[in-house]
Amino acid sequence: MAKDIDRYTYRVTWSEGDQEHVGLCAEFPSLSWLEKNPEKALTGIRKLVKSCVKDMATNKEAVPEAISARNFSGKFMVRVPPETHRMLAIQAAESGVSLNRLIASKLS
Repeated sequence: MAKDIDRYTYRVTWSEGDQEHVGLCAEFPSLSWLEKNPEKALTGIRKLVKSCVKDMATNKEAVPEAISARNFSGKFMVRVPPETHRMLAIQAAESGVSLNRLIASKLS
């Protein structure tokens, strides 16, 4: 089980409101762990996730799949206002690239 939690996506950031570091896990957005020390915030969120995963398994609940283990196609659809679409199409044409390439370069 410890190995499984190693695949999750963790982040430590500063919480100005709490005046502490907060440990987060992308796959468990409702969980967080506050500590004065960033390393302890990471250790804390990892322990909390491990406990949560264990509890979910005991209760036969679906445990979130790690983002790192998911397959991504590289395709997604975004809706924008028609005027934005027109402006981007013009930029792509003026740059001599496809609309897809223009958007991909803006996203990277």
